[in-house]
Amino acid sequence: MEAVQTQPVYPNGLDFQQVWAALMENREQLKETDRIIKEVGELQKETARRQEETALQMKETDRQMKETMKETDRQIKEIMKETDRRMDDFNKRFGEFTNRFGEVVEYMIAPNLREKFWEMGLKFNQANTNAVFANDNKEVLFEVDVLLQNGDKAMLVEVKTKLTTEDVNDHIARLEKMRNYADLRGDKRAFLGAVAGVVMTTDVKRYALGQGFFVIEPSGETFNITPPNGNPKEW
Repeated sequence: MEAVQTQPVYPNGLDFQQVWAALMENREQLKETDRIIKEVGELQKETARRQEETALQMKETDRQMKETMKETDRQIKEIMKETDRRMDDFNKRFGEFTNRFGEVVEYMIAPNLREKFWEMGLKFNQANTNAVFANDNKEVLFEVDVLLQNGDKAMLVEVKTKLTTEDVNDHIARLEKMRNYADLRGDKRAFLGAVAGVVMTTDVKRYALGQGFFVIEPSGETFNITPPNGNPKEW
């Protein structure tokens, strides 16, 4: 009896060709999956490499920032040091200027003030600088930079490098002290006020004039005197 060859029978009624085709398709899918896995691995390596580069760049940036901040701090300290030096130099020069201005007041303004006021009709025959007024106990009550006087009137002049409204108010108080000082000694003369300044704002000048003061300002190699608004105030 002749044997009969039969193909193996697979579940679900699949034949050999169908099973083989399924295996081949599955193998291709496995290859694709393996390729994807390899690509993911490469991407992970690239990502790790870039993260490492980024970390190094951040570290370098941080170092550069620290260096920049350190240099900036050094430069700021140098600038502050130079600023302090210049301020010290300015203060020294300003102090010298103030002292020299005091000398100018004593040797130029004071003698010429008498002549200037003489031309304005105020005939003072005496001019003194740094006049000090004290009580009977030799306690200093007040000082006057320049004192111009005659038998009927006296002019108290306050001199400042930079004249302010506070200086004007202080001079008003000084004239009030002068009035009280004179009354206690039977001095019936009228007292006038004047303020002088190398530097003064328009508002300060206007304020001084409004208080009845003469205002003295430098002009070239000499100085100008502006009379107060209306009649000069007398104390």
